[in-house]
Amino acid sequence: MLNYILLFGAPAANGSDGGSGWTSIIMIVALIAIFYFFMIRPQSQRQKKVNEFRNSLKKGDHVMTAGGIYGRIKEVKDTVILLQIAEGCTIKIDKTMVYQSTQDVAELGANPADDANKTK
Repeated sequence: MLNYILLFGAPAANGSDGGSGWTSIIMIVALIAIFYFFMIRPQSQRQKKVNEFRNSLKKGDHVMTAGGIYGRIKEVKDTVILLQIAEGCTIKIDKTMVYQSTQDVAELGANPADDANKTK
C-alpha cells in the first residue's frame, strides 16, 4: 500500500500529473460517501423517528422520561407534557425529555412492572 501511495500519490518530477489528481479526488469522494451512509444518514433517520414519536403523543399514552420516570400523559401542550406518575401526583416535563413509550421498552425486553417490583 505504501508503495502505491509513493508511486501514484506524488506528482511526477517532469510536471505531468500521471493520474494522481483523479485518484485523490475519487478517494475523497469515496470517503465522504462512506461517512454519509454510515454516520449521517442513520442518525438523521433515528432523529426523524424520535420526532414523529414525540409529535404523536396524546392523552393516555404510557411513556418513560429521560430520567427513567414512568407515567401516563395527562395533557399535551406545545412544549410541555403533564405526566401523571401516581394517583393525584402530576409533574410537568419538557416534551423533548420523553424518549420512548413503555411498549417500546417492552419490545426491547425490559418490563417496567418487573422493575417496579424489584425495587420494593
